Amino acid sequence: MRPAESVAWPEGGTIAVRRRPWLRGPVRDRTDRAGKPPVAGALVALALLLACGPAVAESLSTLRTAALPAWPADAPAPEALVAVAGSPVVVAGDGARILDGAGRWRRLSWRRPAGSVVVAGFGDTGGAGYLLLAAAGSPRSAGRIVRLDPPSATLAGSALPALPEHLMRAQGAARSGALYVAGLDADGGPRLLTLDGGARAPAWTAREGWPGGGAPRALAATAQGIHVAVDGGGTGRPDRLLRWTAGDGWRELGAVPGEVVAGAVRALGQAHLLFAVRDGGGSAFLSYNTITGAWTEPPGARAGTIRAAAPWGDGLAWIDGTAGAPRLVATEIESGRLLLRWLDWILMAVYLAAMVGIGVFFYARDRNASTADFFVGGRSIPFWVAGVSLYATNVSSISFIAIPAKAFESNWQYLTNNLIAVVGLMFVAVWIVPLLRRLDLMSVFSYLETRFHPAIRMIASALCIVVQIGSRMSVILFLPSLAIATITGIDVVWSVLIMGGFTILYTTLGGMKAVVWTDFVQVFVMFGGALFAIGFILLQIDGGLPEFVATVQAEDKMKLLDFSFDLTQATVWGFLFLVLFDVVLTFPKDQVLMQRVLSTRSDREAGRSVWTFAAIMIPGGCMFYGIGTALYVYYKAHPERMDPLLPIDATFPLFIAAELPMGVTGLIVAGIFAAAMSTLSSIINSVSTLVSVDFYERLARNPSQKASVRLAGATGVLVGLIGIGLALLLSRFDIHSLLDISIELFGLLGGGFAGAYTLGMFTRRANAPGVAIGIASAIVLTLVARSMELVHSYFYLAISILICIVVGYLASLLFPAPTRSLAGLTIHDPAPGAAA
Repeated sequence: MRPAESVAWPEGGTIAVRRRPWLRGPVRDRTDRAGKPPVAGALVALALLLACGPAVAESLSTLRTAALPAWPADAPAPEALVAVAGSPVVVAGDGARILDGAGRWRRLSWRRPAGSVVVAGFGDTGGAGYLLLAAAGSPRSAGRIVRLDPPSATLAGSALPALPEHLMRAQGAARSGALYVAGLDADGGPRLLTLDGGARAPAWTAREGWPGGGAPRALAATAQGIHVAVDGGGTGRPDRLLRWTAGDGWRELGAVPGEVVAGAVRALGQAHLLFAVRDGGGSAFLSYNTITGAWTEPPGARAGTIRAAAPWGDGLAWIDGTAGAPRLVATEIESGRLLLRWLDWILMAVYLAAMVGIGVFFYARDRNASTADFFVGGRSIPFWVAGVSLYATNVSSISFIAIPAKAFESNWQYLTNNLIAVVGLMFVAVWIVPLLRRLDLMSVFSYLETRFHPAIRMIASALCIVVQIGSRMSVILFLPSLAIATITGIDVVWSVLIMGGFTILYTTLGGMKAVVWTDFVQVFVMFGGALFAIGFILLQIDGGLPEFVATVQAEDKMKLLDFSFDLTQATVWGFLFLVLFDVVLTFPKDQVLMQRVLSTRSDREAGRSVWTFAAIMIPGGCMFYGIGTALYVYYKAHPERMDPLLPIDATFPLFIAAELPMGVTGLIVAGIFAAAMSTLSSIINSVSTLVSVDFYERLARNPSQKASVRLAGATGVLVGLIGIGLALLLSRFDIHSLLDISIELFGLLGGGFAGAYTLGMFTRRANAPGVAIGIASAIVLTLVARSMELVHSYFYLAISILICIVVGYLASLLFPAPTRSLAGLTIHDPAPGAAA
């Protein structure tokens, strides 16, 4: 093995490095660009890029090793090491010591059970530690396990259920309270045991052993599965790495470039493992990407003789077995944020100023705007602008950041939703949208009042407000802030505040016209940045397009259709089910989208706006999924250019920051702003509309248009501030995929009121009491399904809608049928004079 090559860069920015209290000494400066010349703009950068080949890349992360405080001279020699609540605990003699905040090895009151020896130690990230114990007479045969819980002054040990069989050369791992132990049975056969530590009566479950035999050397639990490094089984073969998941069983991941030190592995970030291995030159630390399967030896990876290791900080604490007094050492990953340059900042500032300028323009032109002007643009928006705005609102920062991350991690299966949704939108454009546009609504929930009852309207409107702010706005605001923090070095808090503040400003000033026209501009900024990124990545891949195609085919990274009937996965049947209920039957549920449709000049143009939206969906989706696939191929070939400490959702932002030329980076950051701000502005404007139209104008004694517009402006500010607060709350949690979280939250809360539209538009028998029962039942039963983890989160919305429709219709049969005219309110009863 050899370290990644490095070169001297002619210019570059500075990098902020994370430090630990015990790691002192000089920190090596690294530049923030790989030999990229300054340029005057994107076109010049592209021309230079096409003229030049790919540059040699240095590692974005380094390893730094430093001695921990000296082991007490009067203490027994260290025997085992385990992490408890993030602190190293050393088992020595019959007791243990912990490294406290003052840098001292404090003696603990815990005592090792009499007649036992420690086989291995492992820990749950930031939580309890665990020790596998064997009888002193059989020191290699583990049969018991002890959990170490960290009180303030002692270390409480509690016995867990004994292993169902003794395992030789056992190793363990823990994740979120679940325990995994691997070893060899009495006949030398491989065994994997699992235990749910959160169950009322936890019990071990025996799983199928790994193929090919071999004793486990190290075990690690990640979001992708349980990773086991095993030896060659005495055949002279190299160590192997395998992954186990409950759904797919065992998968071979290839050879390990060295002999793994027993128990010396830990998970880093969301998609990396850090191993300690021995090779011909001694010991070294290697990082392994669990998605691309690529190994990297970062600079500073060489180490002494490693006897035992445990997670600590952003790396491993380990016992140095070199001759002499026992020594404890820490090795940690160091990485930092790559900083923008002057041209990038100028482009971002110009973009933000332009967006605010559009808001100021419409504010100055329509200072005395009516409610129709402010909420639906005076119903004068061209269909092609409304259609582009529909797409801009629908994609958001989730498409720009989370979808490339999802494609990087998996494949294109989620794009199936776009393909099927286009067919659903055709039905919507012909049947649903003209019906609602002819009613001249400003709030789409006005339909529910006309069709059912004012209470149904306000219940549905309130639920929609909660869904938009809670499941969409906060995620959409947080995602680009994560990207901007990765790219610029600005803290996530400031990123959230800046983006939220600018969006609040131009939205509350300019109303619907400002929102739609800024959306129109932002789509072109977003597409331009995304297309450039794809082209740049393909040019940087060794072998170019042929290598890209070969890698994608070998890894099945563009798998699109899954026809299995597994309800826990994202399958074609699931997407059909979802589109039927989320698009075809309940399209009007989304005030954010419907407000654009209602802003067009006629029912014919309203339908055309949806056709425009549908025409952009597939090429737009292919573009964003293509970015993720291209990133996979690039980082598989250049694993040293990844930052192991960043979440998966930061993959594309990292590439933007580390690889793109100056100026182009600024343009794509502006694209990220565009993706987020288009949706944020739409949500703010739509929620403001709902508050003013559905509540103020419905409940106030003497409502006026001027007061309604003023209230909408104040509501916009308040909604924006709430969204900012929720986004800051999200930043405090380690969330694996924000795309999945957004889908799950929307499904849990949004399906109830969505089903009310299906009952209203497609049936004549549904009535207000039945619909109210259906909405309540949908929310409660979907939450129950979620608590039992019965299906994939993608099904929650469709299940909720289906429950509302079925329960709502059956409940309606218990009450009198509607007696008022339904002309123009259902697809069965066209309005008088409506076009056929």
